[in-house]
Amino acid sequence: MKLSFFNKTLFFCSVLSVSLFSVQAQVLNSKQIDSVVEKTLTTFNVPGIAVAVLKDGKVVHAKGYGVRSIKNNLKVDENTLFGIASNTKAMTAALLGMLIDEKKITWDTKVTDIIPEFKLYDPYVTSEFTIRDLLTHRSGLGLGAGDLMIWPDSSTVTKTQLIHNLRYLKPVSSFRSKYDYDNLLYIVAGEVITRVSGVAYDEFLESRIFKPLGMNKTAASWYRLKDRSNIIDGHAPYEGKLLPVGLSFGEIANPAGGVYANVTDMSKWINTMINGGKYGDNLEKTLFSAAVAKELWTPQTMINNGNPASFTSYGLGWVLSSVYGKFQAAHTGGLSGIVTQVNIIPELKLGIIVLTNQQSGAAFNAISNSIKDGYLGVKGQDRIKTLNDNRLAREKQADETVAKVWAAIAAGQQSNTLKPDIKNYMATYSDSWFGEVVVRNKNGKLYFEAKNSPKLKGEMTYYKGNTFIVKWQDRSLDADAFVNFSLDHNGKANGFTIEAISPLTDFSFDFQDLDFKLKDN
Repeated sequence: MKLSFFNKTLFFCSVLSVSLFSVQAQVLNSKQIDSVVEKTLTTFNVPGIAVAVLKDGKVVHAKGYGVRSIKNNLKVDENTLFGIASNTKAMTAALLGMLIDEKKITWDTKVTDIIPEFKLYDPYVTSEFTIRDLLTHRSGLGLGAGDLMIWPDSSTVTKTQLIHNLRYLKPVSSFRSKYDYDNLLYIVAGEVITRVSGVAYDEFLESRIFKPLGMNKTAASWYRLKDRSNIIDGHAPYEGKLLPVGLSFGEIANPAGGVYANVTDMSKWINTMINGGKYGDNLEKTLFSAAVAKELWTPQTMINNGNPASFTSYGLGWVLSSVYGKFQAAHTGGLSGIVTQVNIIPELKLGIIVLTNQQSGAAFNAISNSIKDGYLGVKGQDRIKTLNDNRLAREKQADETVAKVWAAIAAGQQSNTLKPDIKNYMATYSDSWFGEVVVRNKNGKLYFEAKNSPKLKGEMTYYKGNTFIVKWQDRSLDADAFVNFSLDHNGKANGFTIEAISPLTDFSFDFQDLDFKLKDN
């Protein structure tokens, strides 16, 4: 999911490798944080941001900036609700920890002991798969595998269908050998919670975390919010402008990224994590045990970040790393038009929360890293400039890639190149886990429509050979793709694959996992 979390490639937490270090650097005060955020809003074209900083058990800064939506221009404040996206995963992991405290399961309980119908492509992996494996992105499935069952909108796929369809997703690496971020197995983790506790996941989350911590505005999903009077719209950039976007997925995906919260409520959750599961005025109450807290922040799967001087790994719902020699637990999250970030440095009892209503991961990194620099003693860094320069370079490269494709199409249309007969491609096709796609004639051109994912529809333009381009009708998706048809001996299409055009396409558009075949009539 847009972890773009990312943009939703937004998901990965930045691990800084800058060597400058100076104890003379100063902690940013609230006015200085204001200045950083205001500059970030402008630089990265973000309508609204909320920021909270926690230090030594106290909230030292909590404030909103900009507007909730370009449709209403209402101000963001510390109580404005954002989708926190994949920062929900840490809560799902903590809920499983509570059930472990109650001795109802262990981290290494087999998933099939709880969900007998759970089945992956490889029978051995199915039989060995544990609750720990659900949370650690080491299943062997590829990055974002199967996300199109829940993304980019409210798919018609049910939770029962999703769990069944996991068996059709082919692995790209050996079991437990490699890190590849996924969302679907966190949905399975949510179903484990439901079956073990006897309470629906959403209710269990709200009663066991939100209620005791006093997170009174927070809900397990947008659909469950009691008050939407102070909530953001997501925004996606398109051709230099911003487009408001709707919800990314339905409620079956809640354990992976459903929670809506504000920085005020999130501060209570992050302080509880910093305090090892304890909360209350004198930390006299316990949400989960110290043993569970330790396990959540214990490295489980190594992540190769290319920096041998540092480490990055995934724990249970958290990305764990070394930042200037200090342990950091962090995570990002992304939905359509929304990206968020949480950073915790336990040794400093420091927590930083950044929630945004635009899908620029560079924006939240600019704020978080600027704040961290003061506490870590880092001096001489212009985080906004560095991240913006990198962003512009990536976007320039991606724009050039896309422009070459459309230039080739324009050149072909002006030449006398023989165009294919669109009747040879018009049919209904099916993929084992994604379902049906209809390719039909609309105003003399091919038109793509996905049955289970209503947003995935758009006009198809001939490119070259047996390849067309699908241009999604919803321009906020930013995921136009090649559709590569295969033909039978009569020259008629009998299947196709899909490949994103832009290298910046969000990883949850996992087109590479699709293999459509002509549906038998």
